Amino acid sequence: MYFDIGGAVDTAVNYVLDNFTPALDGIAATIGFVTSGILSGLTSVPMPVGIAILVLLSLWRVGIGFAVFTGVALWLVQDMGLWGATMETLSLVIAATILAMVVGLPLGIAMAREDKVAAVVRPVLDLMQTMPAFVYLIPAAMFFGLGAVPGTIATVIFAMPPVVRLTNLGIRQVHAEFIEAGQAFGCTASQLLFKVQLPNALPSIMAGINQTIMLSLSMVVIASMIGAGGIGNTVLTGIQRLDVGTGFEGGLAVVILAVILDRLTQSLGKEAPGLRRFLAFKTAEKAAEEPRAVTSS
Repeated sequence: MYFDIGGAVDTAVNYVLDNFTPALDGIAATIGFVTSGILSGLTSVPMPVGIAILVLLSLWRVGIGFAVFTGVALWLVQDMGLWGATMETLSLVIAATILAMVVGLPLGIAMAREDKVAAVVRPVLDLMQTMPAFVYLIPAAMFFGLGAVPGTIATVIFAMPPVVRLTNLGIRQVHAEFIEAGQAFGCTASQLLFKVQLPNALPSIMAGINQTIMLSLSMVVIASMIGAGGIGNTVLTGIQRLDVGTGFEGGLAVVILAVILDRLTQSLGKEAPGLRRFLAFKTAEKAAEEPRAVTSS
């Protein structure tokens, strides 16, 4: 017996296009507003100020060595003439990550709290992670045309599974003693979630967000094939022209952005080294002043 799976998918896509165009236009307008707003905010910051902000953030969250790397690497991106494209790619990554978190975090929580939801969602996540990334470009372009909006939507679908899986995993791995203690103090289900389970699951959730950001960055480069723009256009131009130099410059800019985002997001949920040193200095300064005060009295 022959099942025409491709024909069934085409029928479903045509049905959606014929009956849900206003809803699709509303989704596109909302996502376009988010992506354009983030892009406008990033491009309105002058390049030297943007580099300085990222360097200071790297110094605060990671350390002086990484701050030096961030400054040199971003100067190199500017020297290659790719600062504007990098900010465009960063805006798409931020928008896709925010949308993936808005959908993925509640879905992961629902999976952790109800096994039936997990049984239904898990195969869908498997499909989303194993489907070739280029396949997502086809329905995104058909439903939303070309540009940043379909690129963002394809990126969200491709990059969302890690945050869903690791949110589910983190909540399930919270020690039973913590949950029992919360119940003993009379916590409701929502209080138990927000005051016990989510805080203890935060390292796992942050790891999921980190992986979502990395997957988003890889996908927005592929999404340049449907007009998403950014550094992906540089890489795509290098491929089309067989220009190794142009392709290498685009790839290097992607690597630099990936390393910076990876290290910064890994540091979230941890105490910042720069802040820790500042607090240690203040504590030592206060301790040194106390004996002097006692001596003078």
